[in-house]
Amino acid sequence: MHILVTSSGKTMESPVDERFGRAAHFIVVDDATGAFEAHDNAQNMLAAQGAGIQAAESASRLGAEVVITGHCGPKAFFALRTAGIRIVVGAHGTVKEALEGFRKGDLKPADSADVAGHWA
Repeated sequence: MHILVTSSGKTMESPVDERFGRAAHFIVVDDATGAFEAHDNAQNMLAAQGAGIQAAESASRLGAEVVITGHCGPKAFFALRTAGIRIVVGAHGTVKEALEGFRKGDLKPADSADVAGHWA
């Protein structure tokens, strides 16, 4: 399974970025092997609008089956869910800690967006 975690940096020790659409980076982890790759999200970070939908498209292109983030707005949530991607909100700490929380079942997929659109 490929898990995408929003991150403020490029390593497993980087803090989780609370924003999905405007996250600085996406860390994509192959849960079977532990291998990971960092992907820059600058094009969406600076977007005037549509950052969440564009970020959802990026997540789909990167093969994410699960997205772990701090918060996710309604348009991004809908786009991710439409792509068949499960969304986990409420993550904090480092990317590594968020993954461990998900694996242990402390972080579970959400049923809906947890913030309004255009959340800071």
